[in-house]
Amino acid sequence: MPRLLIADDDDVLRDLLGMDLSKEFEVIEARNGKEAVEKYVELKPDVVLMDIVMPEMDGVQATKEILKIDPMLEL
Repeated sequence: MPRLLIADDDDVLRDLLGMDLSKEFEVIEARNGKEAVEKYVELKPDVVLMDIVMPEMDGVQATKEILKIDPMLEL
């Protein structure tokens, strides 16, 4: 089953997306950009859904960090 990382600081939205997509993906959740980068490194998800505005590290910066780690990713 492919892995999906959902990075969003809104617990309700993250849970709703996760419940809906859990039939097709193994869902991984992150509450902020920093946590998203850490979970990406650890678990190498196949798909990432990234919120833009989040605490600690926003989604744009987190995406840049992930692309540094894995430059062959497709956006």
